[in-house]
Amino acid sequence: MNHVKGVGGGAAVIEALRANGVRTVFGIPGTHNLEFYRYLPESGINHVLCRHEQGAAYAADGYARSGAGVAAIVVTSGPGLLNAATGIANAYADRVPILVLTPIIDRGRQRRDVGWMHEVKDQRAALDAIAAWSESAADPHDAANLVNRAFTEWRAGESRPVVIHVPHDVLVDRTPAARISPLPTPMPSVPTRDVVSEVHRLLLGAENPLVIVGGGCVRGYQEVRTFLEVLGAPVVTTVRGKGVLPDGHPLLVGLGIGTRAMRSEIAAADVVLLMGTELSESELADEPLEFTGHVIRVDRELKQLHKGARATFPVLSDAGAFAVAMQTEMQWNAPDASRIERMRSSLRREVDESSAPFTTLFRALRSALPETSLIVGDSSQVSYMGSSRLWDADKPDRVLGTFGFATLGYGLPAAIGAAIGNPETTVACVLGDGALMFSVQELATAVEQRLSIPVVVYDNSGFEEIREQMTSREIEHLGVDIDQPDFSALGVALGCAAASPSTSRELIDAVRESLTAGRPTVIHVKADDFR
Repeated sequence: MNHVKGVGGGAAVIEALRANGVRTVFGIPGTHNLEFYRYLPESGINHVLCRHEQGAAYAADGYARSGAGVAAIVVTSGPGLLNAATGIANAYADRVPILVLTPIIDRGRQRRDVGWMHEVKDQRAALDAIAAWSESAADPHDAANLVNRAFTEWRAGESRPVVIHVPHDVLVDRTPAARISPLPTPMPSVPTRDVVSEVHRLLLGAENPLVIVGGGCVRGYQEVRTFLEVLGAPVVTTVRGKGVLPDGHPLLVGLGIGTRAMRSEIAAADVVLLMGTELSESELADEPLEFTGHVIRVDRELKQLHKGARATFPVLSDAGAFAVAMQTEMQWNAPDASRIERMRSSLRREVDESSAPFTTLFRALRSALPETSLIVGDSSQVSYMGSSRLWDADKPDRVLGTFGFATLGYGLPAAIGAAIGNPETTVACVLGDGALMFSVQELATAVEQRLSIPVVVYDNSGFEEIREQMTSREIEHLGVDIDQPDFSALGVALGCAAASPSTSRELIDAVRESLTAGRPTVIHVKADDFR
């Protein structure tokens, strides 16, 4: 397939995937997308059959976020694509690159309302509202070029989902296509020497500097880590920035820019360096931070440089390129160890209080799982109050979750994607009982792929976060107290192993056994047994 000639858009797209290094496609075959499937077997690209299109999007998200590269999803038009929409919107919110391939009604018939099966009033425009971009191919060569464009942008530092619609007549069109190869990648933006000198002056002149590290530092985190160690200032991270400095690092205060402890420290700092963070409202609980000193802001997106907080010195640059440029001027600073420890202790007390219900569970998981394990969660309390805070990370994206868009159903399919993309890494899924039911059918996918994933279901009989909000607002409980199925029996019915431990010892044994099971293990734990 290295030279596509006289073949349709389906072949051109699959060859463009292969040429750009795609190794895995998640998808579901349907009537209109079969021309993609015609060429997948000979391409050498692995196809993973998911049980719902939303699961395919989440799996591609977990695959990319865990460092395996960009995966594509192939869905059919109309309902198939719209089923994937929540996963696409989630990837957009968390800046995760996934490539969505879908058919669309023939050229010249779009927006005609002709009654074509799966027809959407304006499929391309609908997805353009939630993706980085959404384009319809004009011909086979254009379809391949759209794939090339997406990968060029991702290699240059962009990191959001793209949707490519290939009209059904283009999929089967036999128009000859030119040779398909990746496009050259532009160099990342680098700050000028004057900018570097001014940032250097501000940082070295600060008495109480503080660095906030976000998800924009994940790419190039090793360069960022080296720069932070040279700078010697205390570092606090967002959820996506977790792992840029490994847990336990002497400069790391911890995770939690929206905590009371960190809010006061940020307000007291005379210089705050913000690297690759949008200061999202979800992380700050809709309460902006207060800055009283200089705010140096580094981001590769122009629109982020004043979002959430006005920068006094904005720097338009990739975080890794900025870090490398800064090292040409920096000198070693002696860290203020006593200040860092004071900040760390204050933050830890606050975090320990809110995460207390999950301490016993994660202590057992820490004993059962290898230190380098990757934990995947969901929009569950056990994820954003447990995994993100209680699981140590030696590098970024060792704890995956949906903390911005906060969509339920992410955890299990994202764990599948992460496990497929990282076969040498132990991947565990830890999520709430409510979240699992949003994508429980993907257990069948994990069984089919023979993935030894422990799926730890923390069961508090419903939607605990919403239940607590109803209580605090004096609203009568409605729709939050749920009669759940027998999770162990459900897992077995889908081909999984299962366990229902009630003690830490039993949980440790169940998790250890699951790691060599050759299939997922549903491990059902009752919240009351692990408080």
